[in-house]
Amino acid sequence: MRSFVFTNEALTRQAGRFVWLSINTETEQGAAFKAKFPINAIPTLFILDPASGEPALRWVGAATVSELEKLLDDGERAVRSAANGSEVALRKADRLYGEGKYAEAAGAYKLALDSAPTGWAATGRATASLAWALSSSDEYQRCAELARDSYPKLGRSAPAANVAATGLDCALSLPLEAPGRKELVAELEGFCRAVLADKDLPIAADDRAGIYSSLVDAREDAGDKDGMMQTAQAWAAFLEIQAAAAATPEQRAVFDAFRLTAYLTLELPEKAVPMLQASERDLPDDYNPPARLALAYKAMSRYDDAIAASTRALAKVYGPRKIRVLLNLADIYSAKGDAPAARKILEESLQIAESLPAGQRSEGMIAMLKKKLESPAPPNP
Repeated sequence: MRSFVFTNEALTRQAGRFVWLSINTETEQGAAFKAKFPINAIPTLFILDPASGEPALRWVGAATVSELEKLLDDGERAVRSAANGSEVALRKADRLYGEGKYAEAAGAYKLALDSAPTGWAATGRATASLAWALSSSDEYQRCAELARDSYPKLGRSAPAANVAATGLDCALSLPLEAPGRKELVAELEGFCRAVLADKDLPIAADDRAGIYSSLVDAREDAGDKDGMMQTAQAWAAFLEIQAAAAATPEQRAVFDAFRLTAYLTLELPEKAVPMLQASERDLPDDYNPPARLALAYKAMSRYDDAIAASTRALAKVYGPRKIRVLLNLADIYSAKGDAPAARKILEESLQIAESLPAGQRSEGMIAMLKKKLESPAPPNP
């Protein structure tokens, strides 16, 4: 959104309407914000009430310019206008959602939707937020069923696409033995394919890319390698078109992570190397290109090149993301057969994880690192 949406001239008229602020949650300064407003997906958009400092609206995911303008209207209305009926529940839900109280937010969104009049303008946004709140509180069955039941009612809209994608991810997160899982996955997969087939549906390109990713996961989950590879090929082709149309290196690099994943799925990691080398050259302060290049080199068994790329990334990365780069580096050393070096990097990662401030510290990450360190080292290949 920073590269494609917030630079759009159409938003110029919004300049004096809000105080705009971009928060990098990986920095030390961003940690305090993240501690107050938990964020588990990027991008996440907040509209804060200037009087109370509480979130008046939260939206998870990308948005087109027109979608963003609608969100801004909803946010201002939530701050300035008196609420009644379902709007009361919606505003409570938005506040709880913004505070990261997902289970409570889900209940409030459901109440708002259940009490809403026919044709309520906020139905799409509230349904998409309810789906994400259910997903974030591990209510995968309810999330998938909500998406199955709601998608057909939302029409050709961005919230419908969001609901379908979130629902499919939830269905795939269900235990294999969950009743009706196979049917839920199949139906939601069909919805996602319908979204992608609708070329005129106004959704962000990275949202389309995310749906392709979920469909690849669905085919892998089904044990359908041919279908997975066909979907990955379509995904890569879509991404290559988007990258070729980019007007700046920053816009082109938006698609690097998805392209790398698509090429890795297709077992063609070498296709990612030129694009990532270009991004590293064009964006010299960004740790992402060399970090991703390391993954491509690892898949090609070019371990020394992967280590060198990781080292370049580590010179630029900061905050919690440094742990991810170190974990990848530990995997590279393990693949190379250097267990002592891999262990040393895991120990460094644990020290960093335990030293992070509130808002960035992850107990789950700490537990995972300790478990890795407690596991016996694999034998050298």
